[in-house]
Amino acid sequence: MVVQTPPRQYSTEEYLAQEEAAEYRSEYRNGEIIPMTGGSINHNRIIRNLSRLLELSLQTQPYEVFLSDLRLWIPRYREYTYPDILIIKDEPVFQEGRKDTVLNPCIIFEVLSKSTSSRDRGDKFTYYRSIPEFQEYILIDQYQTHIEQFSKTPDSNWLFKETDDEDGVLTLVAANCQIPHRQIYERVNFETQPE
Repeated sequence: MVVQTPPRQYSTEEYLAQEEAAEYRSEYRNGEIIPMTGGSINHNRIIRNLSRLLELSLQTQPYEVFLSDLRLWIPRYREYTYPDILIIKDEPVFQEGRKDTVLNPCIIFEVLSKSTSSRDRGDKFTYYRSIPEFQEYILIDQYQTHIEQFSKTPDSNWLFKETDDEDGVLTLVAANCQIPHRQIYERVNFETQPE
């Protein structure tokens, strides 16, 4: 009989110390440290396109766009994660004693991959909804034109929209911003994706 040893549990302090010295990023999931995989070229192109478009669209509004190097702490679930893109209204609120970990995104974008799509749609969305400022969640498929959008209503319900329309426009509900799908997917080549 083989007895499996449970994974080692790390404190948040151990994780943060390890993360500062690490050559690659890891997420923290309630005591476990999970190494992050690298992104594909299409994943990177979508993030680059979105960040450029969001910066231009939101430049006269009180929003700031941050990319995947900024860590997010979700205290209720003891989770540190690195969303692909997060948008903060007004000023960032940092975790106590940190200047590299925020608490208050209002909009989060994740670019889906085969290895992360279930978690992005499931646990991560549950965890993100525990953030009081969180208003909108956008999932971008990197293998085909497909966008899923979850928007929080004034009575704290979530509306879901999805589209495969190449000529469509993503309209952010939480910010006055519209982005054509073709610009999100600019230079993305679905044929070059690995199986």
